Amino acid sequence: MSADPARVAAARQLLAHLGVTLADLQAEPGPSLPTLAEYLPHVVAAAGPGARRTYGTYWNRMAAVWGERPLDAVVASDIEAMQRQIAATARSRRNSRSGRHAGEHVIAAARAVYNRAIADGLIDAAASPAHRVVKPRRLPSTAVR
Repeated sequence: MSADPARVAAARQLLAHLGVTLADLQAEPGPSLPTLAEYLPHVVAAAGPGARRTYGTYWNRMAAVWGERPLDAVVASDIEAMQRQIAATARSRRNSRSGRHAGEHVIAAARAVYNRAIADGLIDAAASPAHRVVKPRRLPSTAVR
């Protein structure tokens, strides 16, 4: 199916008016998104002390695993895999919930990164992989009342 000649002529005229050539359109794209390792210091600087204390371990793990990836290269299944891996290796204590809360913190830490990226205008809210992962429901408290 060929393009309408009138539309092609209009497009060429518009490109000429803008000073853009076909070679410009085929050139390498503009600046890409920062990698997770490049962006994480911005997230840490914007976070409060409680968030840094709670999510710092998970942010470090994310940087070690996904640090070289651009922000848009991390997908929901990557976050889910890390959630399951951290929950499986969580330290077992007397009041342990089998790593359930550690897994929940992984998702919350990833959401904090992507909330900052959305606020900074780096990605669209619909593009956040962390918001596509469902957080596990909290279990009832084991505290004796």
